[in-house]
Parts: sequence; C-alpha cells; structure tokens
Amino acid sequence: MSYKVAFVSLGCAKNLVNTEQMMALCRKAGHLVTGDPDGADVAVLNTCGFIESAKSEAIDNILELGELKKAGRLKKLLVAGCLTQRYPDDIRAELPEVDGMLGTGSYTDVVKAVEELMAGEKAEHFGNIHRTYEDGERLVTTPPYTAYLKIAEGCSNGCAFCIIPKLRGKYRSRSMEALLSEAKKLADSGVKELIVIAQDITRYGLDLEEKTSLAALLRELCRLPFHWIRLHYLYPEVITDELIEVIAHEPKILHYLDIPIQHCNDAILKAMRRHNTRAELEALFARLRRAMPDLVIRTSLICGLPGEGEAEFEELCQFLREQKLQRVGVFQFSPEEGTLAAAMENQVPGEIAARRVELVVDLQSRIMDEYNEQRLGTVMEVLCEGFDSNEGCYAGRTYADSVDIDGRVLFTAAGLIPAGEFVKVRITGVSDGDLTGEIEE
Repeated sequence: MSYKVAFVSLGCAKNLVNTEQMMALCRKAGHLVTGDPDGADVAVLNTCGFIESAKSEAIDNILELGELKKAGRLKKLLVAGCLTQRYPDDIRAELPEVDGMLGTGSYTDVVKAVEELMAGEKAEHFGNIHRTYEDGERLVTTPPYTAYLKIAEGCSNGCAFCIIPKLRGKYRSRSMEALLSEAKKLADSGVKELIVIAQDITRYGLDLEEKTSLAALLRELCRLPFHWIRLHYLYPEVITDELIEVIAHEPKILHYLDIPIQHCNDAILKAMRRHNTRAELEALFARLRRAMPDLVIRTSLICGLPGEGEAEFEELCQFLREQKLQRVGVFQFSPEEGTLAAAMENQVPGEIAARRVELVVDLQSRIMDEYNEQRLGTVMEVLCEGFDSNEGCYAGRTYADSVDIDGRVLFTAAGLIPAGEFVKVRITGVSDGDLTGEIEE
C-alpha cells in the first residue's frame, strides 16, 4: 500500500539531514514524499527541543498540523526528533494531536511507523540514541548547488548549559569511507558548495578504531570537484596546527570558520565547562589570522549564564570590541531542565539577560557595518542564488556568508545569471546589513 507522506523539518541543518534520510527511506518503500502536509496521509514533523524557543516552535507546528487533521485534510501526525526524545510523557499527556513518535535513535523506523499508523496501530519507537545509523541514502532538499555533509552524530563535550548529549547520545564519527562515498554522490549531482557539519567537527575521527582527523578528511574532500567547502562548528581547544595548515592552504576551503566560544570570561567559561581560557581564545584567533589574513570568524555567545555580573558582561563587550569578530549569534541563557546550569546559584533575571543580548546585538551590528564598509570598492566572488523579485536584482553569498544565517549580496547584471553560478561582483554599497554591487564583466 502506498501513502502520501509529508515532511516538515525544524531546527538545525543536522536535523535537516535526518529528515532527508527519512524522506529517502519512505520513497524507497514506495510512498509518495511531499513537503506539503495538506492532503497527506501522514505528516512527519522532525523537531528541535534544544532551548525554550525551539520547543515553542515545535508545539506551534504540532497544533497547526492538528488543525489540519480536524479539518479532515491530514490523517495522521508522526512527530520525530529532539522534542519527542526529551518529552515523550508530556506529549502523550498534553498533545492528543500526536498519533506517533520517533526518538532520535529511531529515524530509520520511519517507514514502519508510517505503516503502523495507517493500519490503526500504535507507533512509538525509541531506539538507542548512542547507535543511530548514519550512512543511509538522503533525499537532498537544499538547492542543487549547496548541500550539507554531516560527519558525526551526538556530542561528548558536556557543556553545563546544553542538553544535546542527553538527546543525541555520545559523539560518534562516521567512517571516512562512507563520508567520501556520500560526498562523491553530492559532487556528481552538481553540488558546488559542501557544508561540513556536526555538533563539533574538530573531534572528527578521534573516536574511531582506526584513528583519523578532520584535517585528513578535508584533504580527501578537496580532491572532489566542489568549488567551496564550508566548515561549521569547530571547537577552539581542538584546532591543531595541522588543521590550520590544511584550511589555510587548500583553496577550496573557505576562510570562514564557525567557532562557538560562548563567552570570554574565565570564571564563566569554567562554569560552562568549556575547555579554554580567554588568553587561549585570543592566542587561537591570532594564530588563525596570521595564517589567513582574510579570515571571517563566526561565533555563538550566551548572555545571562548564572554568575554573569556586570563586570563579566562588560569584559565580554570589551573582548568583542577588540577582536572584531565579523559574525556573532547571541542567545539569552535558557535554564534547560536536566542541565547543570539550570541548577546553578546566582541565576540572572530574564529581563537583565535579555537587555544584555540587545546590547551585544547593537555592539556587533556596528562591528559588522565596519566590516561591510571595508568591502566597498573590492571585487568578491559571489555564489548566485537566483533573481530576487522583491529587490529587483540578483542575490547571492560571498565566502563570508553561510546559508540562512549571514548576509547577502544584492547585485545587478546585464545578462541572465543562473542560480548556482559563481560570479565576480564589485561591491558598491551597503543596504540593511547586506552588500550591494554590480557584476564585473
């Protein structure tokens, strides 16, 4: 029996890869896969449950899909991912809209769950979160020129504020062989920008029986015909001289590094159970910039961790003024139950933490404006993402802009530029944080 199965993916790119794996499994089993739940037999909602805002988004989506069921336009709702792994009892008790659940260790049970639901049976699968199968086929949903390569699952870092190890299991690298096979398929399909992701890509290979490293993997990926290779989530304490050497000298690897530091004050870093000091972070950034003068650093910060007083916060602001990191995501501390930080003393009132987030955003927007001003008059390579009819021009990204999180380049061109093509653009202006320019003929 063939069913129409709709997929909705929330949260991070790592979650999206799991959704793509589930889509491929359903299609292989003969079911019709779609992105529109309206009129589907089963909607599969892959959720994030990392922080409060992500939980709210997931619940809103469940309620919306519940309305579709009430209206007779959807038969069954199967919820997967971090929210179900974290709150199965609450979902059973409070969200009758949900017909079935898959934990993070059971993505590969999606076909069985869909068929159980359509047969009127109970469908709840919670497998071992430390042993998920990571090498399945994917139905890639990103534009044809960009794709993610997830090189590891889980995390063993144990940061005090983070619930991910309890939801996703211990860190486990995929084999080099499986990764290169998947990467080759992506390259053969026309992918030009490969985005290498994991909760922490710097620890890649250290847990395997035949030890390897991120540097070794990157050397092999650079042999494939990608144009850009972008790296997401490098933990500062595991960035080796060998890795810096590879990133600096392999022309395909972008000099854009996403290095989540979370804070710079030594006492706060220690409370977070991070493995570095401010001096070590400053030394690392200096080493990276010496090796790559055009380096763009992206980071994530948390404001309002318990124990962060005015002095610690001012130190963070001073650090940002000095370091001038071009890309910063800043989050208000969310005391997540089950984490060490939620039980700490000296909790910072929510309104103070929220105000600190605003102050960092203001400070950072000035630093980004300064970076954009320095681009004026330069010619930059841009990956065209198509014509933006709202703007009346083409839109694309430079090496300094990752998908969905950074700025864009809005540019004019005399001829037709297909999405996925690389072009040279002379930067002539700045508009609301985006760069503007014209194609260099």
